[in-house]
Amino acid sequence: MTPHTHHHPQAPNRQTLYVAIALVLGVALGEALNLTLGGVGQHDPLLAQIVAVLNMLTDVFLRLVKMIIAPLVFATLVVGMAKMGDIHTVGRIGLKAMLWFFSASIASLLLGMLLVNVFEPGNSLHIPLPPTDAASGLPNVKPTLSNFVAHIFPKSIFEAMSANEILQIVVFSMFFGIACASLGELAHPFVKLLDSLAHIMLKVTSYVMHYAPVAVFSAMASVIAQQGIGVLLSYGKFIGEFYFGLLLLCSLLGGFACLFLGRRMLSLIRHIREPMLLAFGTASSESAYPKLLQQLERFGCDEKVCGLVLPLGYSFNLDGSMMYMTFAVLFIAQAYGIDMPLADQLLMLLVLLFTSKGVAGVPRASLIVISATLSMFKIPEAGLLLLLGIDQVLDMGRSATNVYGNSIASALVSRWEKALR
Repeated sequence: MTPHTHHHPQAPNRQTLYVAIALVLGVALGEALNLTLGGVGQHDPLLAQIVAVLNMLTDVFLRLVKMIIAPLVFATLVVGMAKMGDIHTVGRIGLKAMLWFFSASIASLLLGMLLVNVFEPGNSLHIPLPPTDAASGLPNVKPTLSNFVAHIFPKSIFEAMSANEILQIVVFSMFFGIACASLGELAHPFVKLLDSLAHIMLKVTSYVMHYAPVAVFSAMASVIAQQGIGVLLSYGKFIGEFYFGLLLLCSLLGGFACLFLGRRMLSLIRHIREPMLLAFGTASSESAYPKLLQQLERFGCDEKVCGLVLPLGYSFNLDGSMMYMTFAVLFIAQAYGIDMPLADQLLMLLVLLFTSKGVAGVPRASLIVISATLSMFKIPEAGLLLLLGIDQVLDMGRSATNVYGNSIASALVSRWEKALR
């Protein structure tokens, strides 16, 4: 076993380096493609074909990761519950996690609101109001209470797994795990089977992660090839301010975590930098889930706690996305010269706090929530078109921040449960 333990710390560092190199090379190739083929007009058929191939390479990786998530969440959660043994422990951990999620969400929303009001990134645009029927091209999913409830409770566990509805898998796994715990000896063989399934899925993760640099490279190249680095300059102020906000949010959450974790906070960041880089490169926090689970357990988080807190966090604790939503709504209002009084802004925060929980698992979910919020406050929904061009660039920061926020949640709850090794 000894050589194996020596091998562990080395591998992630190399992998992080590869992903970082892929990120830079992707930007370089994307810009080269944009300069050579993009100038002819956006409809150069060769550029379209190259972008299609690049998107396909990223898609393969995201599909492989999604293939791992459902069995991994199910196995780790059920085994965790069965080992906890009683419903009180589950309830206690769940309650601590939810309290933290709501506090972090409110902090993210408030910080976003504060920064947009200070920076006023939309004021310099002075855009005439578009026609009210201008299409934003998004799927028409309205965040309603019934949608939210439908997202929580599964009709069929197989349907939930095939659609990767993490929240529904969590609900089923909790019932299943508590039942296993109460049956004790009788359920033992099945729990053992699921335990080995979890280990197998983590092994599969390590295979899939070898492909991560390719996915990050192609994702970056595709975005830059279509938009050009120029889009970063024309929206530079907005992007810069948003990333400054994310940095501030990470420092705020990290500072709070330091009160409980102390020096170990640095070790946590070292452990999670690869999952964060992965989420950043592919603009998907899901792509980092399996690797994140692995790294948090290596850091010393309790596997039972991680198995419960992480999947819940992926549904309820998307700090980066929360901040983006306030940023985007107020940016669009400012761009159209619409004044939102403080009372409206606070009402919007409250609306976002709850509606954002209802569309987990829908692609471009935050855009759909923003669109619903805009219409609620009589701001033209077509304002979203202002952001669609740079959404991927913003999504990269959001996704990395989401991963960071969920890591902190898992570490803190482990610490509060006195289960941090």
